[in-house]
Amino acid sequence: MSQKEQGVNEFVVIKANENGVNVFGLTRGTETKLHHSEKLDKGEVMIAQFTEHTSAVKIRGKATILTKHGQIDSE
Repeated sequence: MSQKEQGVNEFVVIKANENGVNVFGLTRGTETKLHHSEKLDKGEVMIAQFTEHTSAVKIRGKATILTKHGQIDSE
């Protein structure tokens, strides 16, 4: 697998632990930009995928995040 392909098609699961959790998708490339956002209410789950266009996900609010590397709870 090439360096360019590493991380592409990986998934992250986000479960909102409160109402109004914001999830932002950020672009790849020379300039990082916001390209997608979602608002989750308590108990809602979002499965996000890293792609050739999405290099990062920012989460604002209390949520549980599951990746192949483990689980983390945001504050």
